[in-house]
Amino acid sequence: MPFALTGVISGATVFGASQYFSSENNGEDFSYFTKASKNSAFAGMSSAVGDDFVKASKTTVPAVVTIKNYQDRATQRMPDNDMFDFFFGPGNSPFGGGQQRQQQQPPKNMPSGLGSGVIISPDGYIISNNHVVAGANKLEVVLSNKKSYIATLIGTDPNTDISLLKIEEKGLPYLNFANSDMVEVGQWVLAVGNPLGLNSTVTAGIVSAKGRSIDILSQQSRTPIESFIQTDAAINPGNSGGALVNVNGDLIGINTAIQSKTGYYEGYGFAVPSNLARKIVEDIKKFGLVQRGFLGIGSLDLSNDMQVAAYNQKNKANLKVGDGVYVTEVTGKSGAEDAGIKTGDIVTKIDNTDISSFADLSFAIGSRRPGDKVSVTYTRNGKPNTVTVTLKDQKGGTSSRSKEDLTVTEKIGSEFEPLSDRVKTDYGLESGVIAKNVIEGSEMDKIGVVDNYIVMEINGKPVNSQKDVEKILNGYKGNVQVKYVDSYGRITTRGFKMP
Repeated sequence: MPFALTGVISGATVFGASQYFSSENNGEDFSYFTKASKNSAFAGMSSAVGDDFVKASKTTVPAVVTIKNYQDRATQRMPDNDMFDFFFGPGNSPFGGGQQRQQQQPPKNMPSGLGSGVIISPDGYIISNNHVVAGANKLEVVLSNKKSYIATLIGTDPNTDISLLKIEEKGLPYLNFANSDMVEVGQWVLAVGNPLGLNSTVTAGIVSAKGRSIDILSQQSRTPIESFIQTDAAINPGNSGGALVNVNGDLIGINTAIQSKTGYYEGYGFAVPSNLARKIVEDIKKFGLVQRGFLGIGSLDLSNDMQVAAYNQKNKANLKVGDGVYVTEVTGKSGAEDAGIKTGDIVTKIDNTDISSFADLSFAIGSRRPGDKVSVTYTRNGKPNTVTVTLKDQKGGTSSRSKEDLTVTEKIGSEFEPLSDRVKTDYGLESGVIAKNVIEGSEMDKIGVVDNYIVMEINGKPVNSQKDVEKILNGYKGNVQVKYVDSYGRITTRGFKMP
């Protein structure tokens, strides 16, 4: 069983500094990250409030940018569809339903979608949301002073909805990452972004809650990490990817989503915590992809009364609602199995972090990499136990991987299953494989291939199995031409450059 089934992994629209990636250890300049403060999260608050947040605003506004997403109209699944559906749910955008918007594409040379981003280094690294940049063939970054750049997309992570871009410039204003673990419910925060086309907008509010899971990242990922900072600072479409900062102007989160029945702000916004965002950024910069550690369990959130009731009914069980995560199954050869964790155990603590819900567990593991060791406390038959678990990746490894280590299907973002003879007959095909588990924002996704589309040929060669695909593309560095059949039976040929 794949570790991803658990959803308990390491990394929307985001943990403390990692010694492994410190400038002392690898020579890379992460000096723009703020060191964890031992002071209260409320330090300096009274003076900032008395100053009407002017200092924090002056620090933040120059470092928040507008991101314009341009797409190929021929294959466009418009990012404003993705962004508005992501914010409000399918069909609930203030601009009408998804089908109508698909027909009302922007004029040529106009961006398909707008979002925000945050400059995090003086040499032009910018953090944003994955859904802001998804599907783009060109990304334009506009600074608060109206200066414009074409950005390079360095990498994305749909599981946390984080993306990293780069523009070629020096001496830029930037924000420091604060330690989001120090954030407290009730503290003042500012949201800075470009909502509804209104550039450099600042809104104020408080942290309403921490560790929120709203089941929104599952729209773009099979293994999401959700432990959002909730705020009542006003956030609207266009804020996505912008900054949530404390009263000192330090970055504590990346604004990602709101909950709304109208399509506009109704009181609650959600940001990916800065500690998680920082970890994702470090991984993408160093390895080109996110290093994900897995605990290796299937789980049930005991704090969710509806989930517990459904589980009890299905399994004729008698679990009670409360704190902790119930282990429903253990993946073979996983770190959890190696450490002796069993079905029926209730995980209550990871290291020094109390686990009250699945969001707590997801975030605690989400800040770790393969090979990291964590202390897991669980109860079994009412008795507490503590074991050390070595986290592994989805393939059971405990070491870091780079892009060069990825398989062909990981590089292009799709798996494949053979076609049955019946399907070949029905479609009149002599060859083909069915695309499965297509990853949002992957090369296959960008050319319009989604789950259950039939791929007939790659680079003019027929394919009948995943091994055929791997044989054609293994070690290949050039342009890839994919001939496929969509759900309407239409045959299309489109291409991408092999990562």
